[in-house]
Amino acid sequence: MNIVKRNPIWPSNTFFDDFLTRDLFSWPGSMHEGNTVPRVNIRETNDDFEVEMAAPGMRKEDFHVELNNDMLTIYAEVAQAQDEHEEERYTRREFSYRSFKRSFYLPNTVEVNKIKAKYRDGILSLVIPKKEEAKTKPPRVISIS
Repeated sequence: MNIVKRNPIWPSNTFFDDFLTRDLFSWPGSMHEGNTVPRVNIRETNDDFEVEMAAPGMRKEDFHVELNNDMLTIYAEVAQAQDEHEEERYTRREFSYRSFKRSFYLPNTVEVNKIKAKYRDGILSLVIPKKEEAKTKPPRVISIS
């Protein structure tokens, strides 16, 4: 007998795995009909944090960005008529962003009043500046006398 390692963090995403492990009575197309959460990249630079959220097909007006104390919340509610795609039957549907909500705790080292957001080419981008005292300063050379 061979032991097959499986990483629960990176599950297999093949059609056959879905086909074999899925409830027989869930056909057709109920898989992934729930809400999907857009993926996020968060990059830290010397001056700020940059958040990128992939949400193609949405409009700028669909997004809401709120700050409550130290919690940044990004959410969208998109109304989609149920009968609009009634005839279509999917075997896999992974990018149906009807509504979602993502929240992030911000460190106390950021300038919450200077957060900027923009949406372009399917990417919602936020720039969260750091406070001056939190920015990494270049090393200071101390002369020896």
